[in-house]
Amino acid sequence: MSRFLNTLLRLMFIAVLVAGLIAIWEQIRGSDVMSRFRRGDKTTQSIVLKEVKALGKLELVSYTFKDIIEHEHVNTFLPNANAVLIVEGQATGCIDLTKIKPADIQADGDSILVILPKPELCSWKINHDKSRVYDTRFSFLDESQLVSDAYRQAEKQIRQAALTGGILEQTRQNANQVLKPLLEQVSGRGVRLSFQE
Repeated sequence: MSRFLNTLLRLMFIAVLVAGLIAIWEQIRGSDVMSRFRRGDKTTQSIVLKEVKALGKLELVSYTFKDIIEHEHVNTFLPNANAVLIVEGQATGCIDLTKIKPADIQADGDSILVILPKPELCSWKINHDKSRVYDTRFSFLDESQLVSDAYRQAEKQIRQAALTGGILEQTRQNANQVLKPLLEQVSGRGVRLSFQE
């Protein structure tokens, strides 16, 4: 029996020691202690132009979001790894003017009907310059994957928040405010805007 207790105490001591070392490593990694040993950064790159594309999307509204994201990798044996990020992101609503066909512009006397393509969410992204990793825990095996997954989830949340926040309807309203006066000035006629369904 004493042999069993002795083995159990040794295992508990090793577990406490490993947990303590992990906690110390997390504290050192989170502080500026390691940066004192770095002499600087060096980056080498070779940029090659891959593609040139003509664009015709008229950006009409931009939403900026700020969020706190907590992402967790659920592990079987080890403690769950988690990351907390403070994220700023942006979503842009636009209309693709390249989709307008001649049949979409109809003149009737002294007025013009322009049928515009339906508004779309043309981009959503994280602004990495204004976002940061606030904290990570128990991520010593795959911290880069954990943070990458957290940013990916944050980007999905920005897209969803923009859609539920009414960015497409705001794009419609802004199209009326921006395009209608411009087209009336150019054509000298009254202009009515409609959107494809």
